[in-house]
Amino acid sequence: MQRRALFFLSILFFTLSFVFSLVLIAQSKVEGESGFVGSEACKDCHEGQYNKFVKSVHGKRAIPGNPANRDGCESCHGPGAQHIEKGGGRGVAIFAFGKKESPTVRDSKCLACHEDMRGVENWNLSKHKSFLVTCDNCHSVHSAVPGKSNLKAREPDLCFGCHRNIRAQFNKQSHHPIKEEFVGRQALKCSSCHNPMGTFDIKAMIKADSVNDLCYRCHAEKRGPYAFEHPPVPENCLLCHEVHGSNHSRLLTRKVPLLCESCHNTGGHPSRPYTNLHSFLGPATSNKNRFFARGCLNCHGNIHGSSLAPTFQR
Repeated sequence: MQRRALFFLSILFFTLSFVFSLVLIAQSKVEGESGFVGSEACKDCHEGQYNKFVKSVHGKRAIPGNPANRDGCESCHGPGAQHIEKGGGRGVAIFAFGKKESPTVRDSKCLACHEDMRGVENWNLSKHKSFLVTCDNCHSVHSAVPGKSNLKAREPDLCFGCHRNIRAQFNKQSHHPIKEEFVGRQALKCSSCHNPMGTFDIKAMIKADSVNDLCYRCHAEKRGPYAFEHPPVPENCLLCHEVHGSNHSRLLTRKVPLLCESCHNTGGHPSRPYTNLHSFLGPATSNKNRFFARGCLNCHGNIHGSSLAPTFQR
């Protein structure tokens, strides 16, 4: 009985081995006919790109399920047999990610692997896609650039390359600390507020449902709740503040009291800080001084909201 069982097990083992060998032979034949030559063949002409690629995230074979591990360079550029036979050259019988290829096709190469990644699901809604900005405009596939995203440059320099008007705003005296660095790292980055891959906010691609929700992530103390709310605050922070930079303190859109007077009339105690008539030493100071130290915020300090006084006084 044991001999018969061993006999059948032996036959089963050799049968499976034979079938497995046939599969390998068929697979190698298909791969040979498909024109794949392997990354080592690319190294002969593109040694610099190859050395960078093997050190990059795409070239590390230790990552489980990395599609680039299967065919190496040819995972993105396509089979290279005809490219070699024709003597090489940019775009000769191979996909070269050049300007001749349409942005949609170039993006499709990347999205074949990254479409389901977190943060990329709204790419079709992004303003970058609508302006034909491709993945390889910002990301470097070969280079082992510091960071997880393989960006061609550090933020915000990469973003400022296209958004030059935003760079001018960050050069103003009051701005978010994008350019400042602490302990060798960025304190705040463009991607802290924006998702360049797209969000439901199609205009600015912010990482929140609204501007206020985004601001409250860092400025939670301005959220409240307050017994007396200043109406512009829950409506939109941008009614009083600039986003990137301003020449007025606290990123204000205008200087106080001009900002306040754009909504509030001057009845009650009008302040005229640009005349001497109502200054501390002017002729109108005998009975009432309407100068009020040149600013509304000297008295109305709780301008975002107050639980004590409806006039937002300290």
